[in-house]
Amino acid sequence: MLSFVLLLLLISGAQASYYGVVYSYSVGDFQSGGYPKTDDYRMSFSSCEECDSWFCRGDCSGMPVYLIDESRGEWCQKVHIGSGSSSLNTYSSVNSGPNWIENINGIGLSGFEVHFDLRNRSDINKPGSSPQTTIIPLVRVPSNCQRNINLLVSDPDGDDIRCRYAVYPECDICTPPSVLSLSSSCSLSFSPTNSSNEGPYVVRMRVEDFPRQTITLTDSSGVQEVKTTSDSISSIPIQFVFRVDPAAPSCTEGEYLPRFLPPTPEHGAQISTNDSETLEIIVRAEATQAETTEILISGPAGVTKSSSGSGNFTLTWTPVASDIGLNKTLCFVVQANSSGSVYQSDLRCVLVTAVSHPSTTTPPSTTTTLPTTNNQPTTTTTPPRSSTPNATPDPGPNYVLALDAMISTTLSMETDSATIMNLIKEELKRQGLPSDITLKLLSSRLVGVTTPAP
Repeated sequence: MLSFVLLLLLISGAQASYYGVVYSYSVGDFQSGGYPKTDDYRMSFSSCEECDSWFCRGDCSGMPVYLIDESRGEWCQKVHIGSGSSSLNTYSSVNSGPNWIENINGIGLSGFEVHFDLRNRSDINKPGSSPQTTIIPLVRVPSNCQRNINLLVSDPDGDDIRCRYAVYPECDICTPPSVLSLSSSCSLSFSPTNSSNEGPYVVRMRVEDFPRQTITLTDSSGVQEVKTTSDSISSIPIQFVFRVDPAAPSCTEGEYLPRFLPPTPEHGAQISTNDSETLEIIVRAEATQAETTEILISGPAGVTKSSSGSGNFTLTWTPVASDIGLNKTLCFVVQANSSGSVYQSDLRCVLVTAVSHPSTTTPPSTTTTLPTTNNQPTTTTTPPRSSTPNATPDPGPNYVLALDAMISTTLSMETDSATIMNLIKEELKRQGLPSDITLKLLSSRLVGVTTPAP
């Protein structure tokens, strides 16, 4: 942590256009060198060059700094992925940096506090992780339109998550935006306002995790502290810019403000993939009175975006080792232009997870070939049974041997297979299957479904 503080202080005098920060960390299971800790440190400035100056004095070659996204002429967001081992202690750091962009609530010098607690938790018998979330650096809404911004925050330890505005000494001048109200459930609400309130506002929030039962934290010296459900454990910063734009001709979604269309996943959807596979998410949106021009994202390192025409976008994520087993937040908005004005859709966020499937040397005991509705065979396997008398059967994975269903869609299995499988998965979950089922494409026209081990 000391290296980060020194870097911040060394460049604190630089002139820059700051757009905010989101910091989080996660702790893995014990290894020979201790508990591995991964930091996700994402910063936003008016240009990618300023991001590089912040992280590595302008030369980030060979360093774990990745571009998340940029809106040319406005902002750039990059993330530094740090790794190390936790030392079973607590850390706090108040950091100062360059100036915010000019804003209505009169905040100049940026500043944020990072607090994390890496003491051993009695409930999980390891150090805990912070809440996980993200947001794009610039969220905008017309002054005459109601808008709710629902942050999607997850916690690897299952803690209770609460949000609040930052207070001193977590920042220097901590004036919250007068046009937004923030709930403890991490939802920001904007109500129509007059033109005198138009312009950019600085939003500085804290996200904290609280245990759901009384726990004991033990540091490296054996000193213990009790935490109740009223005591926060970690506290991370979320900072971004909220801009109130001139009034729109209409606030009806789908006219000037882009409206999401199927098969775009719903806000809060959980989407999983194997750790060795690439995940594709289809996003579609329309604005009948404006031209949808781009999609803006903030998510895990490795997410890329592409467009196949107005309002048609594909997000692609290839997980890396540090992503495995974690719920990673991926947020996006679609922007549209009309007569020089820019309009954003709602902020939509999903959880993407890379699931590790360890290999086994035990072969399956049986193979069954079943016909499907289109007369093409589907090959499935059943788990092996123990040959030891009276032994507890190996539960193994559970399998759905056949899925007899008729699906009518305009999507193509060749180009939209990931979207079709996500839709099937959500329907199966609604029908009562576990939330962590996985779908696997068996051929160009067939989908196999498996459930995890009980």
